[in-house]
Amino acid sequence: MDIYSIIEKARKTGKVEKGTNEVTKAIERGTAKLVAYAADVSPNEIVQHLPILCKEKKIPCREVDSRQKLGIAVGISVSASSVAVIDSGDAEKDIASLK
Repeated sequence: MDIYSIIEKARKTGKVEKGTNEVTKAIERGTAKLVAYAADVSPNEIVQHLPILCKEKKIPCREVDSRQKLGIAVGISVSASSVAVIDSGDAEKDIASLK
């Protein structure tokens, strides 16, 4: 199962945070269950810290190819550089299989 569909499922049945600032806060608070960030973010420094923070907090973190697709997956009309799943809802098993 791809990351986009996991995020979409979590959005419909649980809770997601979008935007690098919100995602960073969720990681630091330990509320994030899964973090995804886009590879096509420019400048790269915007999301560079996310995998490092996730590793420290033992949160699964994945790079996805497109900000546009990430935005669609979280249900917004603009692109999203990063997304955190807070409440996994029906996507819980899918997220567990990523670890």
